[in-house]
Amino acid sequence: MAMDRSGTEVSGWAFGFAAFAGAIMLMVGIFQAFAGIAAIFNDEFFVVGKNYTFDLDVTAWGWIHLIIGVIVALAGIAVYGGATWARAVGIVLAILSAVANFFFIPYYPVWSVLIIALDIAVIWALTVYDRDAALGRR
Repeated sequence: MAMDRSGTEVSGWAFGFAAFAGAIMLMVGIFQAFAGIAAIFNDEFFVVGKNYTFDLDVTAWGWIHLIIGVIVALAGIAVYGGATWARAVGIVLAILSAVANFFFIPYYPVWSVLIIALDIAVIWALTVYDRDAALGRR
């Protein structure tokens, strides 16, 4: 078992969930930032079908993905640091990331579905990790 800052033993499972969530958040943030940069610099990179209900500007989506990606990556680093606020921020950002990628499906469907799946994994990992789990009381 690992030790927390107060010297209390921390459950390996809880530590593993937090480490998993932090790593996935960092990875998703970087992926989203790269997708955003690609959309900002090259509107033609992402091709959309003609009959999609939500016709949005690719450059605008690029900025949205870049901003969300940077914030998610920073929150992922904070989760590694054990910040409680980072778990709440991580859950909210994972939800926003999943919604943003839902609207991005017609532009890059496989990528968007992959990021949505990773966002769901982050939400799960951040919600199962709490003080009782960390202290091995479960």
